[in-house]
Amino acid sequence: MDDREKFEKKIRSYVDQVRLYEDPKSQESARKTVPVDELQEKAIVSLAKEGKYEPSKQEQDHAFLLQLLFWFKQSFRWVNAPSCEHCGDTTTFQDMGDPLPSELQFGGYRVELYGCNSCQKVTRFPRFNNPVKLTETRRGRCGEWANCFTFYCRVFGYESQLILDLTDHVWTECFSHLLGRFMHLDPCEAVYDQPLLYEKGWNKKLNYVIAISIDGVRDVTKHYTRQWNEVLSRRNIITEEILSNMLAEITRQCRSTFTSQLLSELEDRDEKENQARERNSHSVDDSSVSLPGRQSGDKEWRKSRLEIGSDEEGSLSSSACSVRKCVDEHVTRIYSAFGSILSQLPDEEFSKSATIEVLSFIQGIVTDLKKSAFRTRTALVDSDSDETKAFLHRLFPSLKHFLGALSLDSNLDNDGRVEIWLAKEPVYTSLALPVVLDALEEVIQDINKCDNFGRAFLCLPRLKLNRIHSGSVLASGEELPFGIATSAFDGIRSSKWEEPNGAKGCWIMYKVFDNKMEELVAYELISANDAPERDPMDWIVEGSEDGGNSWHLIDEQTNQIFDNRFQRRSFFVTKTGLLSNTFRFRFLAVRDGESTSRLQIGSIDLNKEMTNGFYGNSMQRLKV
Repeated sequence: MDDREKFEKKIRSYVDQVRLYEDPKSQESARKTVPVDELQEKAIVSLAKEGKYEPSKQEQDHAFLLQLLFWFKQSFRWVNAPSCEHCGDTTTFQDMGDPLPSELQFGGYRVELYGCNSCQKVTRFPRFNNPVKLTETRRGRCGEWANCFTFYCRVFGYESQLILDLTDHVWTECFSHLLGRFMHLDPCEAVYDQPLLYEKGWNKKLNYVIAISIDGVRDVTKHYTRQWNEVLSRRNIITEEILSNMLAEITRQCRSTFTSQLLSELEDRDEKENQARERNSHSVDDSSVSLPGRQSGDKEWRKSRLEIGSDEEGSLSSSACSVRKCVDEHVTRIYSAFGSILSQLPDEEFSKSATIEVLSFIQGIVTDLKKSAFRTRTALVDSDSDETKAFLHRLFPSLKHFLGALSLDSNLDNDGRVEIWLAKEPVYTSLALPVVLDALEEVIQDINKCDNFGRAFLCLPRLKLNRIHSGSVLASGEELPFGIATSAFDGIRSSKWEEPNGAKGCWIMYKVFDNKMEELVAYELISANDAPERDPMDWIVEGSEDGGNSWHLIDEQTNQIFDNRFQRRSFFVTKTGLLSNTFRFRFLAVRDGESTSRLQIGSIDLNKEMTNGFYGNSMQRLKV
């Protein structure tokens, strides 16, 4: 068999594979393995965080596709060498084996054999091609990952292409109606719309990149390179003319039953895609975006393939951030409503244990709401004791106000039952619930740490009743998509702003909504979820009266240490009377700049002038 026949046979085998995606029963089976409600909620929340509370269907479909990608990355397992199926220990590759009938049934024509390093028994690793089988096993390498993920994309109605890179990688493209084009998605890396990932990040020497779908095959190599002349010199398996004719014939056969209208539409789109690829192959690369080396697979294996790249941290980062709007008014509203509940506890003279019991009771309500279906969130809280019933009647006005801040309505009947339901569109509650759960956990932890608990308010945390919100943010850099600058102000501890090159200096700037002049009297930082070496240690806080043209010093801190993850540190500004419409944090050093190039922070809260509300009263008493 000559090179042309081998090439064509390989392409046609993938055409047969993608046809498996279209079986309705297989799609129905696969859909049941996906937490659709959860992904839909995450999609609408991601849009709301951009200020899109009433997104179009195109926006929702695009956002859901990205959540499907992120979920898939977490649910599928990469396999270099499988664990021993007998004792669970590590294994070493020995040989290829003959497939069993049960393996052939699901396309397991290639079977790798691994010997256990402890018990010496052999573990079989069949490389299944059947996408439905892969939704069950959820393991493999890039071939299985891309096969299964592309199938999932078809399950949810996305026009999809399996992308075959003949230098040994496979990924997915889906047509985004929001973007008006096919979009690159790599399920192994959870990276999207970064077609230069392989050439620029992995340092791959590409030659042929072929897209395979139910409506044909296309040479999409030019979409993945900015070095076409170099790539062209490596395309020596078959001539360009033979390749073009071959792909055209396979495509013609794939479309043989299509209507004339559909054929016309596809041909128009093919032409537009070809023109776009031609333009892209000759365009200038965006130097502000840094692409990572390969992250999937064992490090030594990646090194052997020369795909490790220059960034072992695996950061998709940008040093040219756009101005981002903070959608965080709900955070300030929640803190204020929470404060109204806490402010009553001193008046009721609750003991430490009673205070924790009250807060744990509220935490249970919020947790149950979080677990319920986001489009129809309801809860029925039944009093299980006279004491609980009395508590509910006494604090229900504050509890109702608190639930209202979560865009929930509620009612308390004479028997002590509280009924809770959505008061607005579901997305508002979805945004609020993680903020509340973080706040409750933090409050309960702080109270538990109190040794001398006379009255509850003496150990209650410093709530932000006058937190500045709804401004816009700009930073020196950010990690995409999970470490963007606005994550520092979203009220959720688990999210974070990450500056990939911030260890030796970086900045984040906050511009107040509508250029309003504010006096910063305090600010709070929360450490991120991991990597203590990336915590800020030295920083300067500055203010500007003219939107950032000139600056004045507000506060300066050195040698600050966060002892724990998600630790809140409060800093009070001693300078008074300084009004600003823009604030800037200049982080000068991290905890261990020798071991990392990054800075990260879980949360930043900016607090303006305090009133004589609960925040101010409790702080004054704490200082006594």
